Amino acid sequence: MIDKEMLLPQITIEATSASHPFGNTAPYTLFPENEQEIVEILKHAQQNGMKVIPMGGGTKRGFGGVEEAADVILSLSRCSGIIEYSPGDMIVTVRPGTTVQDLQNYLAEYGQMLPLDPAWPAYATAGGIVAAGDSGPKRLRYGSARDHVIAMRVVYPDGTIIRTGAKVVKNVAGYDMNKLFIGSMGTLGIISELSFKLRPLPKAERLLLLSFSETEMDAIRGFIRTLQDSMLEPVSLELISPTLVGRLGEKVGYMLAIAFEDVESAVQYQEAWVRSRAPEASLRKALIGEEAQMWWDAFACISPYGLEEKEAGIQIAMKIGSKNTDVLGIIDACHRLGQGMGVAVEAHGGAGHGISYVFFTGGNEEELVSCADAIRRLAQERGGYAIVRHAPLSLRRRIEVWGEVPVHFSLLEGIKHTIDPDRILNPGRFIGGI
Repeated sequence: MIDKEMLLPQITIEATSASHPFGNTAPYTLFPENEQEIVEILKHAQQNGMKVIPMGGGTKRGFGGVEEAADVILSLSRCSGIIEYSPGDMIVTVRPGTTVQDLQNYLAEYGQMLPLDPAWPAYATAGGIVAAGDSGPKRLRYGSARDHVIAMRVVYPDGTIIRTGAKVVKNVAGYDMNKLFIGSMGTLGIISELSFKLRPLPKAERLLLLSFSETEMDAIRGFIRTLQDSMLEPVSLELISPTLVGRLGEKVGYMLAIAFEDVESAVQYQEAWVRSRAPEASLRKALIGEEAQMWWDAFACISPYGLEEKEAGIQIAMKIGSKNTDVLGIIDACHRLGQGMGVAVEAHGGAGHGISYVFFTGGNEEELVSCADAIRRLAQERGGYAIVRHAPLSLRRRIEVWGEVPVHFSLLEGIKHTIDPDRILNPGRFIGGI
């Protein structure tokens, strides 16, 4: 039971459902609005042996964990906004509950951007995407959160505040402590402040959509190899499976989404190169400006997310990491797997960066679990990995979200024990039940 008198009186507390299809819930949700309130909540939780689930926009509620409920949810949705912005230095510092879309809109007024493109940017928060290590198709050119976070403030479970990194772009002294928390799923501390390095908005962009039949995989592979051997610098090189292409309202078949962002002359040159070397009749569309952005906005909302509570049409989302040369084979194999198992499988993957995403639905739980196991084997046979990024709690209890425990697990466990010996934060949410 939450004793409001033991917390700062201004902290908002709401009663919430202790049952949720995705689990990761609690009977109470607390809404701190600043760092000091986060400190007070964590001190109270540790002193009273309470388990805490940190949450941003809630889009990753179905990611990790096999327990239905903790004692409280610590929502960072009201701990938002710009703390400091230096356009000349191209550095911005924000609170963790700031949504990616709000941040991008603010920066656009100054001709700059945060070069991250996570799913559901209108809901996904800066703290959430960093804690989950999220990224999108444009990581081919811009990288992931690890490449753009330069400093943090983090509140440990005992209420201690630490600072990592520095608010300068060039910072090479000592260990990069930022990377300890990026992708740690909120199991080590609550991020209370983030500093990112930015990039200027591109002067021009093109999104070229190439279509291929299901029998033209060799043609796709040959064209991608030629492009990668060239001097071109695409922002994305994303292969999309036929079922997902159909959901996007395009001609059914494989699609290759090639994006360029640069000054107008460079973009025009790269577009002309693709037009002259792409397989005949494959170029379906060339989108520019707002049209291209609308396409990417729709693409960012294709994955299932934790804000939906409907149990009908259960979806599982998996992330596959592999060599970039294996992406085409993985996407093709996932598509054929769905056809063979009678499960609707949609997939897309970066032929330049090696990260693929697979979404599947339909059938009963046994069929979905079998499909997830088959996709994991598919990745492992190629020397890669597969993790479950979204699934109802009932299925996460049957599918090992993170796969096999890595050989360096003892190191991860030691860090968790040192920082959070009482396992206050997000218990069981990360690799090996950390």
